[in-house]
Amino acid sequence: MAPHSAEAIRQSFTWWSFAKPGTNPDDLLRSAAAVGYEAVELLPIDLWPRAKDVGLAVSAMNGHASIEAGLNRRGHHDRIVREIHENVRLAERWNVPNLICFSGNRAGRTDAEGALVTIEGLRRAAPVAEAAGVTLVLELLNSKVDHPDYQCDTSAWGLNVVRAVNSPSVKLLYDVYHAQVMEGNIIATIRENAGDIGHYHTAGVPGRHDLDDAQEIYYPEVLRAIHDTGYRGFVAHEFVPKGDPALALRGAFDLTRTSVV
Repeated sequence: MAPHSAEAIRQSFTWWSFAKPGTNPDDLLRSAAAVGYEAVELLPIDLWPRAKDVGLAVSAMNGHASIEAGLNRRGHHDRIVREIHENVRLAERWNVPNLICFSGNRAGRTDAEGALVTIEGLRRAAPVAEAAGVTLVLELLNSKVDHPDYQCDTSAWGLNVVRAVNSPSVKLLYDVYHAQVMEGNIIATIRENAGDIGHYHTAGVPGRHDLDDAQEIYYPEVLRAIHDTGYRGFVAHEFVPKGDPALALRGAFDLTRTSVV
């Protein structure tokens, strides 16, 4: 495995986007570890031991189901809090630092209403996460292309929620791809709100593909901005490669590594 500088961005990748149909899981995990990745996320639990065997941690998992039926409905809270508590215990055993949480779709609910209810739900779940040293990261997703009607679709909404919860274990998952689709202003948002961001995802815009010159985000500067805030958690690449997944993993890793040298 490649050595990691103490100042390097810690890199992860999402299993769903790189594991194409017919992928040999052991080959993909070994390839990622050989490149220098420290972790994988959203990995099926039956593959966790195999990831560990090749030196990969699990950097994040879903805290609850589902994206659409999320925390912005009180009727979902008992189920979601129960699922988060169960997954916190699992995360504690496997040293998984982040549980991804979802606002749910608006379904006619105003942003103000949805925020208040989401805050209530996260406040219920936060104490168990705090005790375990696990972070609940509320994910920002775009509602224009990939997740129509999703409520946490701007950084302002998500940041308002996590700040109101007022827990060290509740942060925003700032997905650069989704944020660019919705609002842009990526670097300024990162710099101004770094203390409330607990995890990052990357992908190219448009298309959610590789971090290359065929998309509009200049990732070297974005990655430098993340690094310069003092963030030392994981940055997870969550794009669908246009070509060979192993080559795409290496390309994203090398771009990220050289951006902060």
